[in-house]
Amino acid sequence: MPRRDQARAIEPPFIKDLRHILLIFIDGIGIGEADAEKNPCAGKDLTYFSHFLDERYPKFLGEDGVVTGLDANLGIAGLPQSATGQTALLTGINGAQALGRHLNGYPNAKLREIIAEHSILRKLKAMGLEVAFLNTFRPPFFDYDPFDIIRHLSVTTVSNLYAGLPFFTLNDLLAERSIYQDMTNEALIEKGFAVPLYSPEKAGEIVAKQSQNYFFCLYEYFQTDFAGHSRDMQRALAQVGKLDRFLHSVLAHARLDSTLIILTSDHGNMEDLSVKGHTRNPALTMLFGQGSRAVHHYLKSILDVTP
Repeated sequence: MPRRDQARAIEPPFIKDLRHILLIFIDGIGIGEADAEKNPCAGKDLTYFSHFLDERYPKFLGEDGVVTGLDANLGIAGLPQSATGQTALLTGINGAQALGRHLNGYPNAKLREIIAEHSILRKLKAMGLEVAFLNTFRPPFFDYDPFDIIRHLSVTTVSNLYAGLPFFTLNDLLAERSIYQDMTNEALIEKGFAVPLYSPEKAGEIVAKQSQNYFFCLYEYFQTDFAGHSRDMQRALAQVGKLDRFLHSVLAHARLDSTLIILTSDHGNMEDLSVKGHTRNPALTMLFGQGSRAVHHYLKSILDVTP
């Protein structure tokens, strides 16, 4: 998507046939070194996720695919964090600069103010466009007024809340209108919920097909960040393999002639298991489908994803 200062100067021919945008947000994955001792992306035979710091970007793939790395540091010293990084992704506003620091975890009151006014979900809905956050929510989320627990809600959840959009339930999952945060429902099954076990391919198919029912869809996957913090190579290898299969299925089932798919992250983490926390590496970003070869020129920072 164009940057704020360039958006009005861009004529729309390259997106004139664009009907759908799918934003796949993968928490905590950057472009790291080609070192299989610390980077799971270097230790597995992957179709889409083998990209390293010693390569030149942008890289071009099939399906009009483009791979690049986005600056996730937001001009602030220290390690980038989730609350400020995700606020940047979904609003285009530098919340870290507003706070004077990176903020981990959940957005505080200042970031929530930014999200309430500037989130891409709210803005697109206000334009009369069909918008959805595809993640399934489970009990006990629906037992509370979300505003009563807002200090414990993620940036994506707060964005959906302030946009006045519905939250998908387990019934929506069963009807294949949404998918759970782990893609496969393993976490739900372990908690005793009667839901089917999905393959990453099935999850990708559902996301791709649902994206055709909306102008803009968001799906969030954060098991990667957990794997990075665990520093467990086998766990991280499983995650990147799962993502590779998921993305392959998304691309196989989406209508790429009228859909722009953006996969991006808020900061690095899982690409370097030799360190305990996040990294300052570029956030791994891939674009596919309609407009991808034009749009990537305007993406330099995670602030540029939301125009």
